[in-house]
Amino acid sequence: MSKMNAIGWFDIFVDDLPRATAFYETVLGTTLAPMGDPTGETQMMNFAADMSAYGAGGALSKSDHGRPGVGGTVIYFNAQDCAVEEARVAGAGGQVVRPKFSIGEFGFVSLCMDTEGNMFGIASMA
Repeated sequence: MSKMNAIGWFDIFVDDLPRATAFYETVLGTTLAPMGDPTGETQMMNFAADMSAYGAGGALSKSDHGRPGVGGTVIYFNAQDCAVEEARVAGAGGQVVRPKFSIGEFGFVSLCMDTEGNMFGIASMA
């Protein structure tokens, strides 16, 4: 078996899918697309992903099987300069929890809260 990255997919659980979609599209400067769920139990909007490229794909998910909120898992979105996306957070209805800070040789991170109460990070080398 070939070596795999630790993460293959992520779901960010939300209560209000349109509100959360607008938030992430604004902050990340991207467009999310509707995604079908084979079980028919979950509404999903996925982040654009090339599954053959480095990193993981994922989606915002509204489901009875998961709830939003701050817990032990934080998803970090890649950016050229995390301060750019961080500057969009408050205007999109979120909150900056810890503004851009150095993580040494690994670059910089901003910690934020989305409109649903989920903590997430934005990571960059600059």
